[in-house]
Amino acid sequence: MTLPPVGQQAPDFTLPGLDDNAVHLQDYRERFHILLAFYPFDFSPICSVQLPGLQEQMARFAELETIVLGISTDSPYSHRAFAAELGLEFPLLSDFFGKEVSEAYGVLRPEGYCERASFIIDKEGIVRYAVVHDIGQVPDVEEIFQILESLKDQ
Repeated sequence: MTLPPVGQQAPDFTLPGLDDNAVHLQDYRERFHILLAFYPFDFSPICSVQLPGLQEQMARFAELETIVLGISTDSPYSHRAFAAELGLEFPLLSDFFGKEVSEAYGVLRPEGYCERASFIIDKEGIVRYAVVHDIGQVPDVEEIFQILESLKDQ
């Protein structure tokens, strides 16, 4: 599997969110940049640090007109409990049933769960950043902010 190439259109998708409402990537186009934060498992040690770290930066993301969407192959029910326990206010999307989104973004591991990966999609739907991180480490959010800063006037 390969990641969507930087400079190309991001694969569109629709996934269930925490409240069972469908979240469509397309709904954010032209209004927001998007950070897709793929992560392996709810309640795992690294993910339990990574996602609250993103939550702590929500004001910075808002200043840069960026929406954060967390995605894993866990169920919406697990996401609800995970988000509630950690006080996460951004959407966690479930790629549980078909795993098509993890596959389309090239992050589905053979074991059936996704890599730890970050994608930045600009307001026009173009991939501007695509990185698979070390699965055992919390990604450096400052690298993400550097890319978002470069998109500031777009």
